[in-house]
Amino acid sequence: MSIKAITKSFPVSKGLVEGAKLEWESFSLLVLTAPKGFLACGIFDLDAIERFGLPCGIVESTPDNPIGTLERMVTRKVVKLNGKARALGIVEGESAISALGKMF
Repeated sequence: MSIKAITKSFPVSKGLVEGAKLEWESFSLLVLTAPKGFLACGIFDLDAIERFGLPCGIVESTPDNPIGTLERMVTRKVVKLNGKARALGIVEGESAISALGKMF
């Protein structure tokens, strides 16, 4: 089984965020990172991430409508947050781009 790694930068209101995708044949892990936290696909455990002290939000994705690409991820909405992300002023339903702008 081979893994393909893809990275890409995206502009937000306060600077650049970095996206990373680890891709297998039938599955991918995606994250968008900013200086104070990150957004991730739904496979990540928000409680575990918060125990490490990091703000994190989960971006909408379903088996019928997966994120698929980093370009699509930045167009999605945040559907779950940990307490650290809420403390930055991020709310459920907010766009990924807007939420990332609050992570600077």
